[in-house]
Amino acid sequence: MHAVPDLPELGPDPGWAGALGPLLALPGVTDVLVNGPADVWLDRGAGLERADLGIRASLPDARAVRDLAVRLASLAGRRLDDAAPCVDARLPDGSRLHAVLPPVADGCAAVSIRRLSAGALDPRELVASGMVDAHGMRVLTSYVHHHATLLITGATGSGKTTLLTALLSLAAPTERIVVIEEAGEVAPEHPHVVRLVERRANVDGAGAVPLSALVREALRMRPDRVVLGECRGAELREVLLAFNTGHRGGLVTMHANSAADVPARLTALGALAGMGPEAVALHAAAAFDAVIHLQRGSDGVRRVVEAMRLVLRDGRLAVAPLGPGGAP
Repeated sequence: MHAVPDLPELGPDPGWAGALGPLLALPGVTDVLVNGPADVWLDRGAGLERADLGIRASLPDARAVRDLAVRLASLAGRRLDDAAPCVDARLPDGSRLHAVLPPVADGCAAVSIRRLSAGALDPRELVASGMVDAHGMRVLTSYVHHHATLLITGATGSGKTTLLTALLSLAAPTERIVVIEEAGEVAPEHPHVVRLVERRANVDGAGAVPLSALVREALRMRPDRVVLGECRGAELREVLLAFNTGHRGGLVTMHANSAADVPARLTALGALAGMGPEAVALHAAAAFDAVIHLQRGSDGVRRVVEAMRLVLRDGRLAVAPLGPGGAP
């Protein structure tokens, strides 16, 4: 771990971010993490680095960190106080805020900001970044053009959303894409994108619109592609039903440790929706044409490391290699 050096030119400083503005203005920053007044970190693609740049002067004590967290939450239109000590929200520039106040966070408020990428990468940029090689990019492009339904998996920060956004940008401009998300992060370079964002319950526990309801709404919006930014719960049932009733060409991301773990992960999520293992296996094997798994290496590069397909083996869901040339 090493301190971030002072840089003469930091780029545009997002004034709403207060003491964190200079860090968020650094080129390539994806995450800024505040654990305490003298415990601030950032990620610029090569792992976590301890930050300085005057942070200690701007955040001298735990009270200052708490005030910053509360102010950021208010900018996102969310409440953060002793009665509601945790918040997950979207900031003015689209960045994702997560903050936790004491006593849930021990000793000092904890603040995490994940920045959105400036725009969708094109195929050449994906290859140049090392995320995928030239052959793999041709295969992925073919999948998009032939309306293959893809499940993109990986750990947090492995590049799932980056790849998803880039692939959507390859869709024909005549297609209507409906994107369903927890927080608006997917922004493809495409002329016809409709975004539906989950709404959480208010302080009285009312008004929630979950992802599962948004998937159903999306199907009524004449979509050419239904996209789920992250599948993490009972919405899996609606997605599987959609992809098995003529809605092809969709893309979904999901957390998983490896492609081999995807069947177990799908089974677990299906259970949250009341689906048995057999039903999940039958629907998933028919729904997805390929599983694309990403991993972030020790060098900080996010790469496609596996491309598999879902199959049935003795009635159980499993993964198998893709066919020659990457065909499912």
